[in-house]
Amino acid sequence: MNSPALIIFCFLLLSAFSHAAVQDFCVADYSGPQSPAGYSCKNPGKVTVDDFVYSGLGVAGNTSTFKAGITTAFVSDFPGLNGLGVSIARADLAPGGVVPLHSHPGASEILLVVEGTVTTGFVSSANSVYLKTLKKGDIIVFPQGLLHFAVNAGHSNALIFITFSSESPGLQILDTALFGSNLPTELIAKTTFLDPAVVKKLKGVFGGSG
Repeated sequence: MNSPALIIFCFLLLSAFSHAAVQDFCVADYSGPQSPAGYSCKNPGKVTVDDFVYSGLGVAGNTSTFKAGITTAFVSDFPGLNGLGVSIARADLAPGGVVPLHSHPGASEILLVVEGTVTTGFVSSANSVYLKTLKKGDIIVFPQGLLHFAVNAGHSNALIFITFSSESPGLQILDTALFGSNLPTELIAKTTFLDPAVVKKLKGVFGGSG
């Protein structure tokens, strides 16, 4: 096959695969098998408008833990997000409320302050700290995978909405990973340079063992 014909053949082949893969949506079928690529697609004939509507963010979250309540609209909550690469969450912060240091390995994040005053920031892989106190209407972006946090810096409740560049951004909270797990106390003490007694106390707070 000569070069022009080969180029045309490859173009047509790629085009065929491209059109075969294109579909309007892939609503998550929670009863079907799940793969690293996501949930299976619900039968289009069984999809309804309710698959694309989620009402869970209209109610304030419980602020009893860390004085912060987080409500997510990830693909595990909202089937219409499957395959679309977006999601959203709500955070309610009581005075003194904290969203502790955490990271999202699967997504970048934009935080919007809707009510109140919030001090927030992230730490780069070079250990540079980017810190800012935000007011109503301000936004900040957190690059994918970097540790970040938010603290209510005012004297009234704060409300923030967070959007993600993935329908399943993942979550790892630093404190929970260390003190809410069964990682042995002596290893945490050695790797964090904390006193073992402090580690045990924190494990008691976060429900860890070991």
